[in-house]
Amino acid sequence: MSARIGVIGSNMVDLVTTIDRMPRIGETLEAPAFSIGNGGKGANQAAAAAKLGADVLMVSRVGDDVFGADTIANMQRLGIDTRHVHVVPGASSGVAPIFVDANGDNSILIIKGANDHLLPDGVDEAAADLLDCGLIVLQLEIPLETVYHAIDWAHAAGKRVLLNPAPATQALSLERIAHVDFFMPNQTELSILTGLPTSSAREAEAAARVLLDRGIGTIVVTLGADGALLVTADEVSLIPPVKVVARDTSGAGDAFIGAFAAHYVQDNDLHAALRQATRYAADSVTRPGTQKAFATAEEFSRLAL
Repeated sequence: MSARIGVIGSNMVDLVTTIDRMPRIGETLEAPAFSIGNGGKGANQAAAAAKLGADVLMVSRVGDDVFGADTIANMQRLGIDTRHVHVVPGASSGVAPIFVDANGDNSILIIKGANDHLLPDGVDEAAADLLDCGLIVLQLEIPLETVYHAIDWAHAAGKRVLLNPAPATQALSLERIAHVDFFMPNQTELSILTGLPTSSAREAEAAARVLLDRGIGTIVVTLGADGALLVTADEVSLIPPVKVVARDTSGAGDAFIGAFAAHYVQDNDLHAALRQATRYAADSVTRPGTQKAFATAEEFSRLAL
């Protein structure tokens, strides 16, 4: 398997506001701090993998504005191949207002902007370069038709696919994604997709089995501070958590996905990649922000977690 990763997905500009609490309707509150950062689930996952030393190709769309130019420059600084990251004339960049409270918990809004212009023909345009990738990584901040097209293309090309169904939507066709090799929701996303409770590992396992019955073969449910749960037809394994003091959880899921991809393409060891991803995601929440909170390979190698 090639050690190159192809990420087909979104980029956003994170507009992060630190809050003591969310204001009520009609209420104005003073917030302690504000910052701007590069984000978006696709770009975050690509950044995490690249920071860990992976060879990453990004397929994405940015706006015709200062945010778009900065997004491309940021990816290039991280060593991500941006030959298929294109500017959409007249479109705004995607933005994500993020509100982080004193406990490190977050609430996020997304405005897709140029991300809605990543259409199936964008996958076709990048196909020759995606053939050099051993793993294709997808999320749901781009049009569903593009996600389905990418999955179908990858399946026909014999490429492994990881789908992170975030943000979750009941419009997602489970039949159209049955070919994915790895399906990685968090507990909330799993509940939205199945209509079942997922507040405990036992409930998450039961919900994951519904997806197994629909044809999805390998499901990894991220459980936040409780680690992650691997569910297949032959195995149920709990990847134990790493205990840390969380400052900001906004990029944890993307850190997990990117770290998993980076480690999995190196040695094809599912369980080892999941353990490393759990460690990497835990470390990421000890610092504020998303991409800027992700450790480099050198920093990660020194962790005592």
